[in-house]
Amino acid sequence: MKKIAAVFLAAVMITALCGCTKQGSSGNKDEGTSKYAQAVDVLDAVAKAYAEEEAFAMYGGDQENAVMDAPGKFDLSKTEEMDNTLGLPQDQADQIDDAEAVKSNILGKQWVCGSPETLVIIQAGGNYVVTAYGNGEMIETFKNHALSVIDGSQVIVETPIG
Repeated sequence: MKKIAAVFLAAVMITALCGCTKQGSSGNKDEGTSKYAQAVDVLDAVAKAYAEEEAFAMYGGDQENAVMDAPGKFDLSKTEEMDNTLGLPQDQADQIDDAEAVKSNILGKQWVCGSPETLVIIQAGGNYVVTAYGNGEMIETFKNHALSVIDGSQVIVETPIG
């Protein structure tokens, strides 16, 4: 069962680690400071923090930008895929940094093949939001790495699923 959870997490985790740019009041995505040029750079930093013995199979990106064993880019215009993979409701795609909308959508899903145990949403500095859900132990490890490598990060949602 743990292997199934790991495979499920591998398929969901890095794609679900949707680091998304947050727009300021002026609409300028570059408002504020960040050492990350793109959202995927946030995830790369977290992935590099894993020790070899902690490593697991990863799948990143959307269907057209899929990569194995690394985070990948996700086209935010693919709202149905974002809902299915990342947990962001299609009708709220323009509010991707709304942690409560993401939380409500993920907690309301009916899982076909097992159920993820834990959901964590991390505010990464002032510019990105990272969402991860899956096996509780793996999410805890991810959370700890994310908090240690992402400047100014803080957990804004952490809850059991199910």
